[in-house]
Amino acid sequence: MRLFLRYRLLGLLLALPASAWGMQDFQGHEQALSDRIGQDDQWRVVMIWESGCPACNHVAHRYVDFHEFNTDQRAAMLGISIDGPGRQADAEAFVARHQVPFPNLIATPREIAGLYRSLTGKPFRGTPSFLVFDPQGQLRAFQTGPVPTDMLDQFISRAEGQTAAP
Repeated sequence: MRLFLRYRLLGLLLALPASAWGMQDFQGHEQALSDRIGQDDQWRVVMIWESGCPACNHVAHRYVDFHEFNTDQRAAMLGISIDGPGRQADAEAFVARHQVPFPNLIATPREIAGLYRSLTGKPFRGTPSFLVFDPQGQLRAFQTGPVPTDMLDQFISRAEGQTAAP
């Protein structure tokens, strides 16, 4: 029963209007996380990043490769920059510099900290941070700090194996 309530609450939080979390795409249109999660039968790996973050800049290519390898298969990336609208040019430069092909949203650190805490029950600690959602849109894992992409593949494979069992 407790697990059901947790997933019900998660569904309600994801369905909150985009303005509740302040996220928008780089064209300035409000975006809700629920518009990007659980919509296409793919796992969604959300990378929360910041343009000046040394670790984000160092590992960005790994997630570009992960996305390109998996996008037509079982997983895809979604980026969320915490640069905020006031530093959108910096966020756009990050995307261009790393040739990031996956969609990216932008919000302020405060807005993302609220979203992260509401989804995980833990405080947001910094960038990069990751949220992993299954194809049904349920949060299955989260971590602060870089996640090796082979571990993402292994996690998804194990989780798919668990759901495929009778």
